[in-house]
Amino acid sequence: MTHNDFRRGIALSVGASAMFALLSAYATLLKPLSGLDIFAWRIVWTVPGALLLVALRKRLPILRALVVRMMKQPKLGIAMSVTAGLLGVQLWLFLWAPLHGRMLEVSLGYFLLPLVMVLVGRFHYHERLDALQWLAVACAAVGVAHELWVTGAFSWPTLVVALGYPPYFMLRRQINQDSLAMFTVEMALLMPVAIVSILVGGSLQAIAGRAEMWFLLLPGLGALSTLALASYLKASRLLPVALFGILGYVEPVLLVFVSITLLRETLSVAQLATYVPIWIAVALTALHSVRFVRFA
Repeated sequence: MTHNDFRRGIALSVGASAMFALLSAYATLLKPLSGLDIFAWRIVWTVPGALLLVALRKRLPILRALVVRMMKQPKLGIAMSVTAGLLGVQLWLFLWAPLHGRMLEVSLGYFLLPLVMVLVGRFHYHERLDALQWLAVACAAVGVAHELWVTGAFSWPTLVVALGYPPYFMLRRQINQDSLAMFTVEMALLMPVAIVSILVGGSLQAIAGRAEMWFLLLPGLGALSTLALASYLKASRLLPVALFGILGYVEPVLLVFVSITLLRETLSVAQLATYVPIWIAVALTALHSVRFVRFA
């Protein structure tokens, strides 16, 4: 990994986190659509955005080559279908949660996810962690332990995020294809599900005659989703797994901020004892990143 790759990876990861946090609040602007409706429209509007991004970056030959390989190699096609399914579950949950007052639970899953990814990097990929990274992991573990002590368990939205994303990223690394091309294929594979959902559900009737939905809000959903996911997935390829995992703490911090200020969810004193150690882990991660850039 070069110095420029490291800096690009950090910038893409932080930028994606900010866009994802805004996306959770953006979903509330699309009422009366349900979480499943918004998920379906997100896919429909993201596919053309992803194709445009592929064309602008002159990666159409790479995308074409990937599709041809999937047709010739059934195992690759199955693997891509699995990654699309794993990603689809996460995209749906992320848009369902803010409409049902469950965004804080999802944010806790994103707090847990980097810790899981760090452990995957250390014990599966045998990446080394320095003292500052281990300290960040320890602080995050304190917050996790407190949550288990207070509640006795994690809610299902928390577990879906924390345990659902690691196999997705691991399988993507194993496939080892261009991140943007893979993302575009994943969105295309989800398109039939999205179209069926739109036709069977009542979203067409719900937004009939609402020009702002057709010309502003839904296209904006696709644009924001495309930029956020493309940045996030590119960062996952540029950075070591452990560092990518720790940087993931930026997103749940922003999600908590959005949940409290824009979605009107409440954070109790007991919950603060879970979040504060993890926020310290975020600060340590930022310090580690600055030191790495300075001495790389």
